This record gives sequence, C-alpha cells and structure tokens, in this order.
Amino acid sequence: METRKSRLAEIVGKHQTELLNEWLQKQSASLNRRMDVLSDAELRKQSSEFLDLLQAGLKAGSFTHLETDHWDSMKEFLNRLSFARAERGFSPSETAVFIFSFKHPLFSFLKQELRDNANDLAEEVWIATELLDQLGLYTTEVYQKSRNAIIGRQQQELMELSTPVVRLWEGILALPLIGTLDSSRTQVVMENLLKTLVDTGSAIAIIDITGVPTVDTLVAQHLLKTVAAARLMGADCFISGIRPQIAQTIVHLGVTLPDVVTKGTLADAFALALKRMGMKMIKSNGSE
Repeated sequence: METRKSRLAEIVGKHQTELLNEWLQKQSASLNRRMDVLSDAELRKQSSEFLDLLQAGLKAGSFTHLETDHWDSMKEFLNRLSFARAERGFSPSETAVFIFSFKHPLFSFLKQELRDNANDLAEEVWIATELLDQLGLYTTEVYQKSRNAIIGRQQQELMELSTPVVRLWEGILALPLIGTLDSSRTQVVMENLLKTLVDTGSAIAIIDITGVPTVDTLVAQHLLKTVAAARLMGADCFISGIRPQIAQTIVHLGVTLPDVVTKGTLADAFALALKRMGMKMIKSNGSE
C-alpha cells in the first residue's frame, strides 16, 4: 500500500497551464515533428489529457505503482497514443520523448516551490523521476507491441495482395504466384483459392509458378497441399510455369507430383482447361 506523502498533485494542479505551455515548447524542441502527421492542436490536446490523468493519479495517492486501478485511465491513454504514433511511423525514442520531456518543466516548478527545503525537493524529484520513468517505459513497451502488430498486419496484407486469384473464363481460375512460397503464405494461398472457388463455382484452378524462383521439396509439398485443398472442393487443379531448370530440380530432388497435371506455360494450361470444359479457341476467320 502507498504510504509516501507527496506535494506533486498540488504543484501540478497549481501550475498546470504553465507546465503545459513549457512542456509543449520542450516537445517541439526535442521532437522533429512533421506537421502532416501531428499538428500543434493534436499535440496540445494529448498533452493536456496527460496532465489531467497525471493529476488524477497523484490525487489518488498512488505515486509509483502503475498496477493499481488509479492508473488504468492513464495506461489506456498511453496505449492509444503509442499505437497512433507507431501507425504514423514515429520511432520508439520519438514516442518516449512525450513522457520524458515532461521532466524538465516539472522539475523547474518543483525547484521553484520547494527551494527553501532541500530535503523535500530531493524527495519530490525522486518520486517524480520514478513515476515518469515507469510511464515512459510503459509507453515504449506498448509502442513496441503496437509496432509488431502493425508489421504483422502489413505482412498479412502484402501476402494477400501478392496472391490474387484471377478469373480467366467462366469456371476457370488462375492463381499466379510470385516469390517464395512458405508455410504462412501457403495458408493464405489456399484460403484465397478456396474462397474464390466457392464464390464463383469454378471447376478448374490453374496455379502458375512462373514467378517462383526455386522449387524445392518444401515448396513442392506446399503446392500439393494447395492442389489437394482445391480437389476437396471438387475442382481440378493444374500447375503451370514448370520451366526446364525447375523440372530438372524436381527430378534431381526426387520429388513427385502424383496425379497433378503440369504445363510449361499458363497459356498451355488455359488451353487444356478450356478443352476440359468442352470449349475451344478459334480464330476470327473461322479456323481453329
């Protein structure tokens, strides 16, 4: 239980307007802000909300223990602030400056109020340092978690964008793959393909690996999983883009693609798909 006495709440409340103004100047000097991502008005609003929450926590008598209920609102605010700055591309140090830059103006007013009592001044500075350090570390930890979540989301979005399912013809889909095919991307590939098969009712899917740089045993296994998943949905699945060097690699590795139709080019696979659908391409002059 908190037993320490402090005048921090009283001093912050008494000089809140002056603290806010000096703190904003300090942040502007310490932080190379871009006006397109953080305006002066938004920074002032965030700083003012922080001061209100700080004073509320101090008035509750909890000076250094952030795990108490008194600091829940402050931590919620810092969660929102850290996520917003991570999303806008601020660095960890630029985010932490929001907290640590408050020390200078706060210590100045503590010195002004307690200049006649060195012991009280030292005690208040120590309490303030402990509290702001904890808030700063908490902000940095939340920023890192937020940044990791944003990176994970962006990677997922990039994988989805890099695995488009194209409708070539009525009942025929194509899935052109570019880049390395790993386990996580295979899952996205299968999900996109199966969803499109259901949405379009297509009977044939062509997986084109022209843009896949290498095919090893693991990549072949991923391809087989995708083919098997499509077949379970009742669709025939072809693999196109088998270049000579990839064919040699597959033979050298001893990898087999049992019962899987393979073609050298997407055009060849598309022609076969049309034939399976009972259709054929003819020239405009009437010849095939």
